[in-house]
Amino acid sequence: MILFKQMTVIGVGLMGGSLAIAAKRAGMVKTVVGYSKRRGDMYKAISMGVLDRCCLTLPRAVEEADLVVLATPVGTFEPLAKAMSGYLKKGAIVTDVGSVKGDLVSRIEKHIPDHAMFVGGHPMVGLQKSGVSSALPNFFDHSTLILTPTAKTDPAATRKVAQLWKGVGAKVVEMDPHKHDQIMSVVSHLPHFLAYASMELFNHSRAAQNALPYAAGGLRDFTRIAKSSPEMWHDIFRLNKESLFAALDSYQAILESFKKAIITAKPREESRSQYEGEGQAHGGDELLKILTRAKALREKLD
Repeated sequence: MILFKQMTVIGVGLMGGSLAIAAKRAGMVKTVVGYSKRRGDMYKAISMGVLDRCCLTLPRAVEEADLVVLATPVGTFEPLAKAMSGYLKKGAIVTDVGSVKGDLVSRIEKHIPDHAMFVGGHPMVGLQKSGVSSALPNFFDHSTLILTPTAKTDPAATRKVAQLWKGVGAKVVEMDPHKHDQIMSVVSHLPHFLAYASMELFNHSRAAQNALPYAAGGLRDFTRIAKSSPEMWHDIFRLNKESLFAALDSYQAILESFKKAIITAKPREESRSQYEGEGQAHGGDELLKILTRAKALREKLD
């Protein structure tokens, strides 16, 4: 069932390219048009069959689009919305795949003309790779897609965007834009912040630099996400800094408690833990309590 005769993807990379492939294969869109300032990306996407055609100017790219997908770094969304506002046709829907919503949604809405609609969206899926060459047709299978409608959002437009995402394999939930940013700050933005900060340690400490050749699985696993796009995360950290800082404050408090627990920790009673089960005989040892709670919660996450 074709939902959109023309879907225009702005930013033909991993996310936009994967959506283009998946939507076309699912029969949800008839024609996929691409626009990017990086012409090489567009030509590559056409050669891969990701796009049906590309446009070299933003007005030409969006003027006939039934759906426009913003798939560039989130810092570009508001300028793009402003630049395309005079060229959107009646009934056009604009959506996005960005990791920040909050006040950004209302700022984008101000630039969308009354005859068009904006529906905020965020697919909870990613890779440490970038570029259209990494695009996958099954990228969104079994993922969660968060829509962030506001009082200004047209319900019919929300349902149509939700139908598209369900058609490419995602489970759709709706959430307030500000609640979205609070949740993302804990489950996504803070972990990426810590991964980047951990690698930055090696740029500032001679001792750490000397230790880097001995890095094994622990450091590699913990900092894997620091291989993500610096441009993308620059915008995310900047635009969601209030929620990120609140999460970081809580994390710093945990670090202080952790340090105190290490200072006050006593030798474990090996015989008791051997017979009573690992982690069960922590008694008043706060360090072992913290480690045991963390291990149990991490196992639930799997």
